[in-house]
Amino acid sequence: MQNHILDYLSETVKRKPDKTAFSDGTDALSFQELSDQSRSIGTWLHKEGIYREPVVIFMEKHPKTVAAFLGAVAGGCFYVPVDAEMPAARIDLILENVCARVIICDGSTFEMAGKLRFGGKIVLYDEICRTGIDEQALGGIYDAAVDTDPVYVVFTSGSTGVPKGVTGCHRSVINYIEQLSEILGFGEDSVFGNQTPLYFDASMKEIYPALKFGVTAYLIPKTLFLFPVKLIAFLNEHRINTICWVVSALAMISAFDTFKTILPAYLRTVAFMGEVFPIKQFNRWKDALPEADFVNLYGPTEGTGVCCYYRVKEKLAPGQAMPVGRPFKNTEILLLNEKNERAGEGEEGEICIRGTSLSPGYYNDPVRTEAVFVQNPLNKAYPEKIYRTGDIGRYNENGELMFVSRKDYQIKHMGHRIELGEIEVNVNMLDGVKMSCCIYDQKKSKIVLYYVGEAEERDMAVSLKEKLPRYMMPNRIARLDKMPLTANGKIDRAALQEKVQGK
Repeated sequence: MQNHILDYLSETVKRKPDKTAFSDGTDALSFQELSDQSRSIGTWLHKEGIYREPVVIFMEKHPKTVAAFLGAVAGGCFYVPVDAEMPAARIDLILENVCARVIICDGSTFEMAGKLRFGGKIVLYDEICRTGIDEQALGGIYDAAVDTDPVYVVFTSGSTGVPKGVTGCHRSVINYIEQLSEILGFGEDSVFGNQTPLYFDASMKEIYPALKFGVTAYLIPKTLFLFPVKLIAFLNEHRINTICWVVSALAMISAFDTFKTILPAYLRTVAFMGEVFPIKQFNRWKDALPEADFVNLYGPTEGTGVCCYYRVKEKLAPGQAMPVGRPFKNTEILLLNEKNERAGEGEEGEICIRGTSLSPGYYNDPVRTEAVFVQNPLNKAYPEKIYRTGDIGRYNENGELMFVSRKDYQIKHMGHRIELGEIEVNVNMLDGVKMSCCIYDQKKSKIVLYYVGEAEERDMAVSLKEKLPRYMMPNRIARLDKMPLTANGKIDRAALQEKVQGK
């Protein structure tokens, strides 16, 4: 087994140097070009004396961005991806946290980088990727590496408004890719279609398996996700057979009746994560692709991507909950109750993770690290960290893990504890509803339901009275022209919360 993520590339480039590694449908890099350009960047970093420190990659979604990531690693550093669609204030917070000495840009981000609060060196990818490769220096850097060295720091949202930098190391990334590849059946004939921006850890599902198996990963342009028919045409044009997307991206395709116009002809593996898949939309996908393998994935960034899976073999009945299933090998899920004991049979508890997949913690942020990366309360004998996800779960009668709610999606309303997700499940089953989201207005003690679709608010209220107890009924129902989404394609609950509060 590999100890360094670049082992995947070095082995593949010997076998398939001219094979396309990454493409956005217009521009592409072969494995040889990817190797050469990343090693040039690694050499440039070495010459600059930048070693074992963060390298900020501020580039558009493009094959060269992946080469920049790998270049940082080749130079014995770790990459910190940011993107032009991030607000400048957020990028400034990230730069303040990582204290990097260099930002690698492309032509479209160079000017914006110059306006950031950054006192280091700003360089263009196209200039440094031509640096003469110093094989001896890179060999020494590789030999000195250990598998607990960081590969990346990716930033997730923080409840205080300050983003959290999750660190991923070689050991956990390799463990993740090996397990994911086995579960999803990746192989020499896989063709990946990437949905997420490259500054999210979810993009690893395509980047590193492409290197491992020597196959092509298409970095699908974001604009195509606004036009479902064109998106499916792109999948068909490039014979993409494997996707790992957030649920809202898949639900958007089925909700707008795309399959009546065009079907994804080559898809055989459809993995999804990030949110609960509305039953009505999942069944439309199952009808459209009856032979495809559908896999529900679950896991936090702090666990190096996803760590649980459930293969969905049948369509779901109305009201049926989809499990998140069982953990990957080399990972254990601990379900802890409020007494920090294992939850009893049928009892809900916080989902906690232990194993190789765990991140070392948040970069340059010991306080928030210590709050959630804690000593395993079931182990009093020696130091052992677990990660407290903040997710509530339970086991079903088959011993499969069920996601119940986020801790912060649980509300106390009219004296009852309510899961907002349970309301959403019932709303999403209604005719004329494409997607929905419930928000709790704490100040006014009101449940606010937002939805997209043709259904009338008044009719929905009547239908929901037949499905929900009185205390779970939304106090306000509002139709939206479109649901706000995060850059990762998930429903933007924070934006809806601000809408509720009138900000």
